[in-house]
Amino acid sequence: MLDLEAFKEFRDGLAQLRDGQPATAVGLLRHASQRDPENPYYMSYFGLSLGHAEGMWAEAERLCHTAVCRGRRQAQLYLNLSEVYLCSGRRRAAADTLALGLHYLPHDSRLQNELGRLMERRQPVLRFLPRNHVVNRNLGQVRFWLLNHLPRRKWLEPSVSRA
Repeated sequence: MLDLEAFKEFRDGLAQLRDGQPATAVGLLRHASQRDPENPYYMSYFGLSLGHAEGMWAEAERLCHTAVCRGRRQAQLYLNLSEVYLCSGRRRAAADTLALGLHYLPHDSRLQNELGRLMERRQPVLRFLPRNHVVNRNLGQVRFWLLNHLPRRKWLEPSVSRA
């Protein structure tokens, strides 16, 4: 059954977090999470606010990861865990989390947009033209196809300097 008092505290904590007040949001979200410890949203947002307010990124990661395990088909939980990873300086883990979320929710546009924002892009083929120029786009598609369909050769891979 829904605990209305916990939901009210959760909603107020979300408003505080959205308004840039994570220190006040922590108390509200902690209390909501304690009143309903099985709710993955309460747990996830409590972890997110804890990281932003107190810098406890390891604890925030643990809480958000537990929430993702409880609600695998909830895109917002993946986005929260990804934000925790990004704020703690773990960009690759954030991208991996979003990719995992897309495994369960392949058509979620929020996950796709965030993953696209995090992905590293290659330089344009012709650097003197803008990235969105038709020539660069077509040459980029050819380069992408070649790199994905030609067999890998040792001499094609970048070499590591041993100096």
